[in-house]
Amino acid sequence: MRDGIKLAAKLWVPELVEKTTDKSEEGEKYPAILEVLPYRRADYMAPRDEKTHSYFCSHGYVCVRVDMRGSGDSEGFYYDEYEKQEQDDCCDVISWISQQNWCTGNVGMYGKSWGGFNSLQVAARRPAALKTIISADSSDDRYADDIHYRGGCVLGREMLSWAHIMFLWNARPPYPESLGPRYLFYLP
Repeated sequence: MRDGIKLAAKLWVPELVEKTTDKSEEGEKYPAILEVLPYRRADYMAPRDEKTHSYFCSHGYVCVRVDMRGSGDSEGFYYDEYEKQEQDDCCDVISWISQQNWCTGNVGMYGKSWGGFNSLQVAARRPAALKTIISADSSDDRYADDIHYRGGCVLGREMLSWAHIMFLWNARPPYPESLGPRYLFYLP
């Protein structure tokens, strides 16, 4: 990221198809689909991610699943939902993806719930490489129609159980295989 923080990601890349043109030496380029979540990609969400992103990949897209800043194996801290920092990070990741030699320069965002919310918010920022979003189970009106609020009122029971689970998941250490030898000395 622009401030030096490193975000953890997993990529799904389509199998290369042999080409008979001179361009085959340059390598295949694909549009990309990005998903950015605070839910751990290396363990907690791995089965769901594998199913979803493998499907998109089998249809000719590179898929990029990123652990949001301060979650999973990503460095840094996050303090609340949908902060400007999260949007800035998404814009930086979109820019990075669009410049990779395997990308056509076209990036889409995909998300359900949290990923749907951040897709809508990032789309409103209009990063140049972002061409489309798929936003499910989300809203552009957090005051009236959010998982945590209805008409501006906090939904107590639902909010409390979700906040408790998020606190526990994010208190877990990074996945050791992601950090290698520095895992033993990792301090956020």
